[in-house]
Amino acid sequence: MADDKQGLSLAPSDGRPVPDGRERTAIRHQVLGGGVAMTPRPIDLNRVVALLFSIGSALFVLGSVPAYLNAVGQAADSVTYFVGSIFFTSASLAQLVQVQSPAMTEVDAESQYRRAPVRFRAWLPHDRNWLAAVAQFPGTIFFNISTFAALLHNVTAEQQDRRVWRPDFYGSTLFLVASLFAILALGRLFTFRPRSFPWWIAWLNMVGSILFMASAIASFVLHSSDDLISDPVSVGGTLLGALCFLLGAILMLPAWKRAVRAAEKPLKT
Repeated sequence: MADDKQGLSLAPSDGRPVPDGRERTAIRHQVLGGGVAMTPRPIDLNRVVALLFSIGSALFVLGSVPAYLNAVGQAADSVTYFVGSIFFTSASLAQLVQVQSPAMTEVDAESQYRRAPVRFRAWLPHDRNWLAAVAQFPGTIFFNISTFAALLHNVTAEQQDRRVWRPDFYGSTLFLVASLFAILALGRLFTFRPRSFPWWIAWLNMVGSILFMASAIASFVLHSSDDLISDPVSVGGTLLGALCFLLGAILMLPAWKRAVRAAEKPLKT
């Protein structure tokens, strides 16, 4: 998220056109080793990422509302969390593909509608946006594990901590790491840029990650009493954290539009 030419964690856009014809065919073979490459439109992939993150976040918000739990019961509430985690993982994978595919981020008003190949594998250790995405993806998988394990019943406090709490804690830790890389991609760690969509997205995700970590810590089951450290913090942290992620996902759409407009400016001078 280096500047306003980015979405949630897009690489900077320089307005370069997407290759076509024989060059595009060559890239397809390079991407999948001779197979048929996936060639989405950049604007569509960004919308998919935003939509998947929005749905996942909304389901976590819903699952954290006490009135919803009382209405549907513990089992349905746990299913809500698990389904939400699947949307999170799908969004994170799509975003990782987006970040490591130059044709999906280096776009302008015209090329954002052109189909182009994506990269399913990449090694970009010097790209902080890629580091953010590659740290976030396994974090979502840990949430898949923890929310699935929460569907199990009649487990001891020790089993609850091992099957649910530990993956939840690991996932929250990776979300914090991903959020830190996303903020560092803006430039300096502590900057104030209230007119920048990427700045808002990065910090909303950081606050959401901190709240998820607080929720994870508060969800540890004490073996002596089988009670959580703090049920209100556990529920409230998840609810507020998911709201932050939801707002960040929604902002991806106007961030993309602004990035495309910014890419057009150098072409007009």
